[in-house]
Amino acid sequence: MSVRLNDRYLKNFISDEDYSSVKAKALTALETVLEGNGKGNDFLGWRKLPDVPDKEEFERIKLAAEKIKKSCDILLVIGIGGSYLGARAAIEFCKGQNYNELRKATPAIYFVGKDLSAATVFETLALIEGKDVCLNVISKSGTTTEPAVAFRIFREWMEKKYGEKEASRRIFVTTDRKRGKLKELSTEKGYETFVVPDDVGGRFSVLSAVGLLPIACAGIDIEELVKGAKDSRALYSDEKTFEKNDCVRYAAIRNILLSKGKKAEVLASYEPSLSMTAEWWKQLYGESEGKEKKGLFPASVCFTTDLHSLGQFIQEGTPLLFETVLDLLNPGYGIKIPNDPANADGLNFLSDKELHEVNRTAFVATALAHTEGGVPNVVLELDSRSAYDFGYLVYFFELACAVSGYILGVNPFDQPGVEAYKKNMFALLGKPGEEFDVLREQLSKKI
Repeated sequence: MSVRLNDRYLKNFISDEDYSSVKAKALTALETVLEGNGKGNDFLGWRKLPDVPDKEEFERIKLAAEKIKKSCDILLVIGIGGSYLGARAAIEFCKGQNYNELRKATPAIYFVGKDLSAATVFETLALIEGKDVCLNVISKSGTTTEPAVAFRIFREWMEKKYGEKEASRRIFVTTDRKRGKLKELSTEKGYETFVVPDDVGGRFSVLSAVGLLPIACAGIDIEELVKGAKDSRALYSDEKTFEKNDCVRYAAIRNILLSKGKKAEVLASYEPSLSMTAEWWKQLYGESEGKEKKGLFPASVCFTTDLHSLGQFIQEGTPLLFETVLDLLNPGYGIKIPNDPANADGLNFLSDKELHEVNRTAFVATALAHTEGGVPNVVLELDSRSAYDFGYLVYFFELACAVSGYILGVNPFDQPGVEAYKKNMFALLGKPGEEFDVLREQLSKKI
C-alpha cells in the first residue's frame, strides 16, 4: 500500500458518531462509482485506464517517446488544465522541480498553451532558439483558445525552422479519435496522433496518452506508473469495509469537516517536488465539486517555506480550513547536516542528523501546533517518489474525488461554470455569430 491515511491528528475534531453518520452514505457513493449509475456516468472511463485496454496505443506511446528523446533537446507540450497538469505533476514528483536544468539523456520539457501571456510565448521562443525541438499538442477539440493560439505560433516556428515535411515528423498530437479541428489538421499534415478518450474528462486524463506521452519522454517508467494505479484501484474498489478503505475514509472526512463549517481544504507537503501534484489536485477537486454553491475550496502550501508566510494565518486566522498533508516517508536522498566547530549558528544539536529527519520533525511539530490551534490535519503517508507511487496516488485521489462528489450530491464529472467566462471572452473578442453579437451588446453596457 503506497498511500495510507493517518488520522491521529483528527481525534479532537471527528467523533465515532461523526463517522457513523456518514459511513453508509460513503459506501453507497463508492458503489455508485463502481456500478456506474450516478450523475455523469458517461465520464467514468478513467476507471479502466489502468487496464491499458489499447495495448497498441500504449506501445506506440513508448516508441514515440523514444523517437522524441533521440530527436530533440526540448519537448514543447501544449495544453491547458488536465492536458498539462498531470504530466507536469508526474515529472516533478519523480524527477524533481529542477528536471529541465539537470544533466540527463532526456529532453527538457516546457509547458505552453496554458495561458494567454505574451511574456510566456516570448520567453519560450527565446528558450528554443538554436535547439532541436519536438512538439506535443493536447486538445480534444483543437479549438480551446489557449492551446490553439499557442499551437498556431509554435507550429509556424517549427515549419519555418524545419520545413513543413520535417516539422510534421516532429509534431505529435493527442486529440479526439475521430473528429475535431485538430484531428482534421493531423490527418492533413500527417502528424502522429494519440487519443483523448471520449469518456474521460481532462482532469481525470493523466493515465491516458494525455499524460503518458510527456511523462515517458522524461524517462519515467509508465508501465510502473500504470501498475501503481491498477493496484490502487484493486485495493480501494474491492475493500467494502469503511474502516479499512482509506480512500473512502478520506472522502468521508472531507465531507464531515465541511459539515462542521470548514470551507477550504489546504493540501500541504514538505517537498517542493510535490507542489505540481497539489496543482493537479486543486483542479481535480475544485472543478469536480465546486458547483451548486457547494464544495470545499482547494488550496495548497509547501512547508516549511510557507510556514514563514501563511503559517500565522493557518495557526490563528479565521478558522475556515483544514489541512491534508502529504507525508513523504522516503525522499530518496540521504543528506546529513555537518558539524561546525565554531557553532556560529547555534545549530550543532542538529549535527549528523539526516535533513529528511529534520524535515519530518518539522511536519510533526507543525501538525501538533496547528491541531492545538483548532486546525484539523488529515495525513496521507506516501512511501516514495517512484512512478509506481505517483500512479497509486493519482488513482487514490481520482476515486476519492468521485466518491466525495457523490456524498456531496453533485455531478463530479461536469464543469458548467467554466463555460461562462469563455462565452464572455469570445463575445468581447468579436467571435462571429448572432449569439455572440447579442452577448457582446449586453456586456458592452457593463464595462
